[in-house]
Amino acid sequence: MRRTKLDKIDRKILRDLQANGRITNVELAKNAGISAPPCLRRVRALEEAGFIRGYHADLDEEQLGYGVTVFAFVGLESQAESDLVEFEKRVGRWPLVRECHMLQGETDFLLKVVARDLDSYNRFLTNELTAAPNVSHVRSAIGIRTSKRDVGVPIDPERPDEDLD
Repeated sequence: MRRTKLDKIDRKILRDLQANGRITNVELAKNAGISAPPCLRRVRALEEAGFIRGYHADLDEEQLGYGVTVFAFVGLESQAESDLVEFEKRVGRWPLVRECHMLQGETDFLLKVVARDLDSYNRFLTNELTAAPNVSHVRSAIGIRTSKRDVGVPIDPERPDEDLD
């Protein structure tokens, strides 16, 4: 079932689930102003329609030993679609790369890389990234600190967006 319009209740449900994926259905329903059974039906419909892609835990990188975050700006020699797809497939196999964004402009891809330390990032950079076929150059920017980290998108239940097609 593909839903293309979200009402105020749907937007409240999405906002609350985005903020806390472990919220109980009872609490979610209360916040949305409906009872639990229709709330659960709405959540399932939002999942089936693709508005909710999944649920995850937000892990602390530093506590898990990943103290370095690097943003790698990657330029490719060729931007032919087959070369772009091949690079994206290769990136998908690199566990240190947590995000990959194709960009328009001077840089072809922006990668968010987490590493235990600068030495491990440098090994990845030298042995994997710059050694990959079609990579012409990489510029790295080391993250100093993160002052904002919101996931998802801003959702205001009071302001309906245009139809979502």
